[in-house]
Amino acid sequence: MDETPGFKSLQEQIQAALIATTRTSGQISSEDLGFQRSLNPEVGTTLDEHSARLLELSTKLLKSAASISDLQAPSLEDADDVENNWRGVVDIIDSLLEKSDTCLDEYTGITKRKQQPEAEQANLKEKRHTLGNAFRTQNLVKPQLAFDIKPNNDDESPWKPLLDSKPHAILLLEESLSTMTNDFNQKQYKHPYETEILNLQYPETIYQKSDPIPYQPVETTSATFVDTEEGVLQMLEELKTAKEIAIDLEHHDARTYVGLTSLMQISTRHKDWIVDTLKPWRHRLQVLNEVFADPTIIKVFHGAFMDIIWLQRDLGLYIVGLFDTHWACRTLGYPGGSLAFLLKKFINFDADKKYQLADWRIRPLPEEMFFYARADTHYLLYIYDNVRNELIEKTRTELPDENRIEIVLQKSKEVSLMRYERQVYNAESGRGPGGWYQLLVKTPALFNNEQFAVFKAIHQWRDQVARTDDDSTNFVMPNSIIFTIARIMPKDMIALLGIAHHVSHGVKSRMGELLALIQTAKARGRDGPSMIDVLHPDSLGATAKVNTLSLDIKAKSKDYAEPLVAVVDEGQLRSNSSSFWGDAFGSSIWDPSTFTKGSEEIRLAIPLPQLTSEIWANGNGSTTRSSRAEDIIPLASPIVPNKQVQKDEAFVLKRGAKWKSDAISEPEEGETSGEYDISLKDLEDEENNQETTTKAERKALRNREKKAKKNAKAAAKAQLSSGQPTEGEEDEEPFDYSKAESVLHPKRNEGYPEGGRNKRQKPFDPYTKSADAPKGMRRAQTERVGKSHTFKS
Repeated sequence: MDETPGFKSLQEQIQAALIATTRTSGQISSEDLGFQRSLNPEVGTTLDEHSARLLELSTKLLKSAASISDLQAPSLEDADDVENNWRGVVDIIDSLLEKSDTCLDEYTGITKRKQQPEAEQANLKEKRHTLGNAFRTQNLVKPQLAFDIKPNNDDESPWKPLLDSKPHAILLLEESLSTMTNDFNQKQYKHPYETEILNLQYPETIYQKSDPIPYQPVETTSATFVDTEEGVLQMLEELKTAKEIAIDLEHHDARTYVGLTSLMQISTRHKDWIVDTLKPWRHRLQVLNEVFADPTIIKVFHGAFMDIIWLQRDLGLYIVGLFDTHWACRTLGYPGGSLAFLLKKFINFDADKKYQLADWRIRPLPEEMFFYARADTHYLLYIYDNVRNELIEKTRTELPDENRIEIVLQKSKEVSLMRYERQVYNAESGRGPGGWYQLLVKTPALFNNEQFAVFKAIHQWRDQVARTDDDSTNFVMPNSIIFTIARIMPKDMIALLGIAHHVSHGVKSRMGELLALIQTAKARGRDGPSMIDVLHPDSLGATAKVNTLSLDIKAKSKDYAEPLVAVVDEGQLRSNSSSFWGDAFGSSIWDPSTFTKGSEEIRLAIPLPQLTSEIWANGNGSTTRSSRAEDIIPLASPIVPNKQVQKDEAFVLKRGAKWKSDAISEPEEGETSGEYDISLKDLEDEENNQETTTKAERKALRNREKKAKKNAKAAAKAQLSSGQPTEGEEDEEPFDYSKAESVLHPKRNEGYPEGGRNKRQKPFDPYTKSADAPKGMRRAQTERVGKSHTFKS
C-alpha cells in the first residue's frame, strides 16, 4: 500500500500547480483576445463561460475566507467588479495571512495562545450577520409621548438644567444657575457643577501604579435589568460602596427631534446593571447624582463627549471625577482609539459593533442587544487599570508635556464641563446650533442667488416640520436632498417627486406646500443676497450692496433727483493678502509702482511739431512742417543727424541688440545712445523727400525698379542656357546616377572582414540621421489587470 505523501511533497505539488496556472493565465492575457473573439465566435463563448466560472469560484472562496473574520466578502459578477472591489479582496487575503501567521507561531511555540473569555467563545459559535431589519429603526409608538416631562420642541428659550437638588455641592444650586452668552451671542445657563469640576482633586490611588484587577467571568457575574424606581434605589446603595464604576449609554436619534437616551449601562468590579431610561419617571434618575457627582468615586467612560450631553439633557445627571479612556488612547499614541480596539488589545474580545445602528427603543430588549450593551462596561474597568498603569510609567512630572496622567485628567475635566444647548439658529445668517451656515461651509456647492434662497427656505422648512412631527431633521429629509432640490429647483410636482425619494411621511403629505415654497423662494432670491456675500461678508460684492443700501436710504431721506452709485473705498477693492493663500505668497500687484529711471530721463529723441491749424493748411492732405523755433518741442539732448540715406529708404527704430540677419552698422560718434532714446535715420531728410516727391514720381520709380528686376532675371536665364557656370558653381561636379550603388540591393563584402563569418555588415538605414534627433519622454508603463511577468516560458 502506498505511503501517504508528506507535507513537503504536497507543498511541491501545490506550488507546481500554481506556477503552471499563473504561467498559463499570463500567456492567455498577453494575447489579443479581442481579435480572437472577432475571428472565431466560439473562442469568445468559451472565454465568457470560463470567466463566469472563475468569478463564481472566486466569490465562494472570498465568502468562505470572510466567514472567519469581521469583513464582508464582495460579490464578483463581472470583470469590472474585480477592479472596483479589489481593496476588499486584498483586506480578506491580508486577514487570512495574519491568522495563518498567528497560528504558525502558536503551533511552533513562538507565542503562547491567549486564553479567550468564555463569553467570546460562546459568541463566536453564533454566525455573524449584518444587522437585520428586526433591529433597525422601527415604526414604534414614541415613548416620549408617555414621559412625565414631555419635550417641547418649540421652546427657544435658554435650556435650564433639570436639577432639583445638588449633591456634593461647593456652590449652592441657586447660585450656580447664572447665565452667560455663548459664541453665537445667545443667552445660556452655566454648568451647575462648574465650580466642583474646576476644584476637583482626584483620589491619590489614580496616581499610583497597581496590578490590574481581573474582570469576572460573564457566567459568574450577575447582570440586572433595572426598570423600576425600587431597583434604581437598590442599585444606588451598591454603587456608593464602589471606588470606580464604568458607565456607557445607548442613544436613539431618528424618531425624535432632540434625541433619546434609551439605555444606561453601569458596572462595578463584581456586578453589571442595565437601566431602562425610557420610563415615564426617567427624570427621577437624578438621585444617581449622589454617586455621579461624588469626587471620591472615579467614573470611567470611553468617548464621553456625547454621553455627558445626553445625561444632562434627558436625565439631569452630571459627572464629577471623569476618566475618559479615549483620551488615554490618544495620549499614549495607540494606533486605534475605539472601544473595540481596546477590547481586542487587552481582552482579546471581538466586539460586534453592528448593534450601534440598532433601535434601542425596542422593548423587551433582545438577548443579542442585551449582551452587546453589557460588554461595553463589563471589561472597561480592567482596561482602565491597564491604561492608567501605562500612563504612570510614561509620565515625567518634571516636564509638563510629558506628564501624561495629568494630561488625561485635565482633558477629562474639559469633557465633563460640556453643556447642552437648544438647537436655535438665526435663519438669515444660518449661524447657531443646527444652522445651515456650517452645512454650507462643509459642502462643496456653489449656488446662484435663486438657488441660495431656495436652499435657505427648504432648510428652515425642514426644521419646522421636524419640530412639529418630533423627528430628527435627517429623518425628515436628508441633507443631500436639500442640496439637490436647491440645485435643480423643480417647477412641477412630478419633478419634485422624482427628486425627493428618501423623505418621511410628513414631507410626502406636504409636497404641495414644499413646491409652493420653492417657487416663492426662487422669485424672492433674484434680488436677494448671493452665497458668496453671506459666506464672506468682507467681499467686494457684500460691501457694495451695503453701501448701495445706505445710499438708497439717504436718497429717500433727502429726496435726491439724480441716481446714486455705490462708492466702494479703494482699500476694500484690494486686499492686503490672498483670500486663498493668505500671506504665504506675495504679489507684485500689491507693491507700489517703481521705475528705474526718473520721468525726466525718459524722453523720445524725435522732434514732434505742435499740432496747430497751420499744419493742416494744405488741401491735398500733406502736412507742412513749421520751421519756427518756438514750434519745436525741446529735447533732453541735441540730435546729430546721421549720414545721408538714399531716397525713399524706409526708416527703422534703433535696436537695442543686433540680429544676425540684419546688417546694422555701429552707431557713429555723436549719435545719441541713451537707454530710453529712440532715433531715426535722418528724419528731416525723409520728411523733405516725402514733401517733394509727388505721386507721379513715386510711380515712375516703382516701374523702373520692376524693369530692372525683370532684366536681371532674363540675363541669369540666358547664362544658364549657354552652359556657363554661375557664381559658386565652378567647383561642383554633376552626380552620375549610373555609377551609384544600389540602395535596395547593396553588394556584400568579400572575405568577411573584421567580424568573422557570422557577423554581417549592417544594411543601409535611411533614417540614421533622424534617429539622432532629441527623443521625447517615454510613455509611462501602467499595470494591466491579469498580466504577470513573474514566470516566463
